Amino acid sequence: MTSVRPARTSDDAAIRAVTTRAFGDDGAQVAALVGALEAGPVRISLVADDNGTVVGHTLLSRGWVDAERALVEVLVLSPLSVDPPRQRQGIGSSLVRAALAEADTLGVPAVFLEGSPVYYSRFGFVAGGSRGFVRPSARIPQPAFQVVVLPAWEPWMTGALVYPDAFWTLDLAGLRGDTLAAVRAQVGE
Repeated sequence: MTSVRPARTSDDAAIRAVTTRAFGDDGAQVAALVGALEAGPVRISLVADDNGTVVGHTLLSRGWVDAERALVEVLVLSPLSVDPPRQRQGIGSSLVRAALAEADTLGVPAVFLEGSPVYYSRFGFVAGGSRGFVRPSARIPQPAFQVVVLPAWEPWMTGALVYPDAFWTLDLAGLRGDTLAAVRAQVGE
Protein backbone atom coordinates (compact mmCIF):
# COMPACT_ATOMS: atom_id res chain seq x y z
CA MET A 1 0.00 0.00 0.00
CA THR A 2 1.32 3.43 -0.95
CA SER A 3 1.34 6.21 1.63
CA VAL A 4 2.70 9.76 1.66
CA ARG A 5 5.12 10.74 4.41
CA PRO A 6 7.83 13.32 5.08
CA ALA A 7 11.11 12.47 3.38
CA ARG A 8 14.00 11.29 5.53
CA THR A 9 17.73 11.66 4.93
CA SER A 10 17.84 7.91 4.30
CA ASP A 11 15.53 8.46 1.28
CA ASP A 12 17.98 10.76 -0.56
CA ALA A 13 19.40 8.17 -2.99
CA ALA A 14 15.96 6.73 -3.78
CA ILE A 15 14.54 10.23 -4.35
CA ARG A 16 17.35 11.07 -6.80
CA ALA A 17 16.83 7.76 -8.62
CA VAL A 18 13.06 8.22 -8.95
CA THR A 19 13.50 11.82 -10.10
CA THR A 20 16.11 10.83 -12.68
CA ARG A 21 13.86 8.12 -14.13
CA ALA A 22 10.73 10.29 -14.04
CA PHE A 23 12.32 13.13 -16.04
CA GLY A 24 14.04 11.02 -18.69
CA ASP A 25 16.66 12.97 -20.65
CA ASP A 26 16.45 15.88 -18.17
CA GLY A 27 16.46 13.58 -15.14
CA ALA A 28 20.02 14.18 -13.97
CA GLN A 29 19.55 17.95 -14.11
CA VAL A 30 16.21 17.79 -12.25
CA ALA A 31 17.75 15.47 -9.65
CA ALA A 32 20.49 18.10 -9.19
CA LEU A 33 17.71 20.67 -8.63
CA VAL A 34 16.29 18.47 -5.85
CA GLY A 35 19.69 18.40 -4.18
CA ALA A 36 20.20 22.15 -4.53
CA LEU A 37 16.73 22.95 -3.19
CA GLU A 38 17.10 20.57 -0.25
CA ALA A 39 20.36 22.30 0.64
CA GLY A 40 18.54 25.63 0.90
CA PRO A 41 14.95 26.77 0.65
CA VAL A 42 12.93 23.54 1.09
CA ARG A 43 10.05 23.83 3.51
CA ILE A 44 8.43 20.45 2.79
CA SER A 45 9.79 17.27 1.17
CA LEU A 46 7.35 14.38 0.77
CA VAL A 47 7.72 10.86 -0.58
CA ALA A 48 5.23 8.27 -1.73
CA ASP A 49 6.27 5.09 0.04
CA ASP A 50 5.10 1.66 -1.11
CA ASN A 51 6.04 -0.81 1.62
CA GLY A 52 9.45 0.78 2.15
CA THR A 53 10.16 1.66 -1.48
CA VAL A 54 10.12 5.31 -2.59
CA VAL A 55 7.94 5.50 -5.71
CA GLY A 56 7.33 9.26 -5.83
CA HIS A 57 8.52 12.57 -4.42
CA THR A 58 7.75 16.29 -4.35
CA LEU A 59 9.15 19.43 -2.78
CA LEU A 60 7.70 22.71 -1.63
CA SER A 61 10.43 25.35 -1.66
CA ARG A 62 10.37 28.90 -0.41
CA GLY A 63 9.71 31.55 -3.05
CA TRP A 64 8.41 35.09 -2.86
CA VAL A 65 5.82 37.33 -4.45
CA ASP A 66 7.16 40.82 -4.99
CA ALA A 67 3.93 42.59 -4.00
CA GLU A 68 3.73 46.36 -3.89
CA ARG A 69 3.05 46.45 -0.14
CA ALA A 70 5.59 43.82 0.97
CA LEU A 71 7.61 40.78 -0.09
CA VAL A 72 5.33 37.77 0.54
CA GLU A 73 6.73 34.30 1.25
CA VAL A 74 5.01 31.63 -0.85
CA LEU A 75 5.85 28.06 -1.85
CA VAL A 76 6.86 26.54 -5.18
CA LEU A 77 5.81 22.94 -5.83
CA SER A 78 8.62 21.47 -7.93
CA PRO A 79 9.59 18.94 -8.98
CA LEU A 80 6.86 16.30 -8.80
CA SER A 81 8.31 12.88 -9.63
CA VAL A 82 6.68 9.46 -9.88
CA ASP A 83 8.62 6.37 -10.94
CA PRO A 84 7.53 5.66 -14.55
CA PRO A 85 6.16 2.13 -13.90
CA ARG A 86 4.00 3.62 -11.10
CA GLN A 87 2.61 6.59 -13.04
CA ARG A 88 -1.14 6.92 -13.66
CA GLN A 89 -1.94 5.17 -10.37
CA GLY A 90 -2.84 8.27 -8.32
CA ILE A 91 0.57 8.64 -6.68
CA GLY A 92 1.24 12.11 -8.11
CA SER A 93 -2.24 13.22 -7.08
CA SER A 94 -1.67 11.97 -3.55
CA LEU A 95 1.62 13.87 -3.35
CA VAL A 96 0.07 17.12 -4.63
CA ARG A 97 -2.88 16.89 -2.22
CA ALA A 98 -0.56 16.18 0.73
CA ALA A 99 1.75 19.05 -0.27
CA LEU A 100 -1.16 21.50 -0.46
CA ALA A 101 -2.46 20.36 2.93
CA GLU A 102 1.01 20.87 4.43
CA ALA A 103 1.29 24.31 2.82
CA ASP A 104 -2.05 25.28 4.32
CA THR A 105 -0.93 24.23 7.81
CA LEU A 106 2.15 26.46 7.41
CA GLY A 107 -0.15 29.41 6.75
CA VAL A 108 1.39 30.38 3.41
CA PRO A 109 -0.90 32.32 1.09
CA ALA A 110 -0.14 30.58 -2.22
CA VAL A 111 1.57 27.67 -3.95
CA PHE A 112 2.98 28.07 -7.48
CA LEU A 113 4.19 25.63 -10.13
CA GLU A 114 5.02 25.19 -13.79
CA GLY A 115 2.91 22.46 -15.29
CA SER A 116 -0.04 21.18 -17.25
CA PRO A 117 -3.26 23.13 -16.65
CA VAL A 118 -5.21 19.99 -17.54
CA TYR A 119 -3.52 17.97 -14.78
CA TYR A 120 -3.18 20.59 -12.04
CA SER A 121 -6.60 22.25 -12.35
CA ARG A 122 -8.12 19.28 -10.49
CA PHE A 123 -6.26 20.50 -7.38
CA GLY A 124 -7.49 24.10 -7.66
CA PHE A 125 -4.57 25.54 -9.63
CA VAL A 126 -5.37 28.31 -12.11
CA ALA A 127 -3.28 30.42 -14.47
CA GLY A 128 -1.20 32.75 -12.29
CA GLY A 129 -1.91 35.73 -14.53
CA SER A 130 -5.64 35.39 -13.88
CA ARG A 131 -4.93 36.16 -10.21
CA GLY A 132 -2.60 39.10 -10.87
CA PHE A 133 0.68 37.20 -10.58
CA VAL A 134 3.59 37.62 -12.99
CA ARG A 135 5.65 34.60 -14.02
CA PRO A 136 9.31 34.62 -13.00
CA SER A 137 10.53 33.92 -16.56
CA ALA A 138 9.22 34.65 -20.04
CA ARG A 139 10.26 31.06 -20.82
CA ILE A 140 7.31 29.76 -18.82
CA PRO A 141 4.26 29.65 -21.11
CA GLN A 142 1.41 31.63 -19.56
CA PRO A 143 -0.94 28.62 -19.18
CA ALA A 144 1.80 26.61 -17.44
CA PHE A 145 2.42 29.33 -14.80
CA GLN A 146 -0.09 28.24 -12.18
CA VAL A 147 -1.11 29.11 -8.65
CA VAL A 148 -3.48 27.92 -5.98
CA VAL A 149 -4.31 30.50 -3.33
CA LEU A 150 -4.84 29.30 0.22
CA PRO A 151 -6.88 30.79 3.10
CA ALA A 152 -4.00 33.07 4.18
CA TRP A 153 -4.00 34.86 0.79
CA GLU A 154 -5.20 38.47 0.63
CA PRO A 155 -6.02 40.40 -2.57
CA TRP A 156 -3.03 42.76 -2.19
CA MET A 157 -0.62 39.79 -2.37
CA THR A 158 0.00 39.94 -6.13
CA GLY A 159 3.06 40.69 -8.19
CA ALA A 160 6.00 38.85 -9.71
CA LEU A 161 6.93 35.42 -8.43
CA VAL A 162 10.59 35.19 -7.41
CA TYR A 163 12.03 31.68 -7.66
CA PRO A 164 14.71 30.27 -5.33
CA ASP A 165 18.25 30.69 -6.70
CA ALA A 166 18.60 26.98 -7.52
CA PHE A 167 16.16 27.30 -10.46
CA TRP A 168 18.40 29.98 -12.00
CA THR A 169 21.73 28.37 -11.14
CA LEU A 170 20.68 25.15 -12.89
CA ASP A 171 18.79 26.97 -15.68
CA LEU A 172 15.53 25.21 -14.82
CA ALA A 173 13.18 28.19 -14.75
CA GLY A 174 10.94 27.55 -17.74
CA LEU A 175 11.80 25.81 -20.97
CA ARG A 176 14.29 26.44 -23.77
CA GLY A 177 14.76 25.73 -27.46
CA ASP A 178 12.61 23.22 -29.30
CA THR A 179 10.74 22.19 -26.14
CA LEU A 180 9.66 25.78 -25.48
CA ALA A 181 8.67 26.27 -29.12
CA ALA A 182 6.60 23.07 -29.12
CA VAL A 183 4.75 23.97 -25.93
CA ARG A 184 4.09 27.52 -27.14
CA ALA A 185 2.67 26.16 -30.41
CA GLN A 186 0.53 23.70 -28.49
CA VAL A 187 -0.99 26.39 -26.25
CA GLY A 188 -1.26 29.01 -29.00
CA GLU A 189 1.21 31.43 -27.45
